[in-house]
Amino acid sequence: MFIQTESTPNPATLKFLPGQTVLEMGTADFPTKESGQASPLATRIFANDGVTGVFFGNDFVTVTKADDVEWDHIKPAILGAIMEHYQSGQAVIGENQSPASGHAEHTGEDGAIVDQIKELLDTRVRPAVAQDGGDITFHGFDRGIVYLHMQGACAGCPSSTLTLKMGIENLLRHYIPEVVEVRPVAA
Repeated sequence: MFIQTESTPNPATLKFLPGQTVLEMGTADFPTKESGQASPLATRIFANDGVTGVFFGNDFVTVTKADDVEWDHIKPAILGAIMEHYQSGQAVIGENQSPASGHAEHTGEDGAIVDQIKELLDTRVRPAVAQDGGDITFHGFDRGIVYLHMQGACAGCPSSTLTLKMGIENLLRHYIPEVVEVRPVAA
């Protein structure tokens, strides 16, 4: 098994490509070691000192490290943990767990607007940020303000604010006049 790695715009995050499907559908975000216990693969990765977050996409695993740890010191152990997991034959997600579809549900009079927002996120935004090892999902819409949840490499990325304001906000405002602003939300 050969696992490729790619850097991301977030220097604290590295993208690992195991060359096979990680999740059939959806994504899974484990921002803490405790949340990672829902996944045998995340548990193996979190066993390495310095790992602060794990995120799964369709064909990649994104790992976030602590600021005081160097990639050169933990990258070989993470590669080993991923390889060991796939050789074990265990599932990526525990039996009683399921990957997230991503977007929060929205009920109310703005349903048509929210559907447009989700469609633009799914077709234009999410594929682009997945290439960088992250995901951005709909969290809410209130009086013209779109709230988005940033995951994986996007969470804590120095350029994420610029991506939100200059990229996503401009895109949504262009296609949906009711959108006036985009804001991030914490996990």
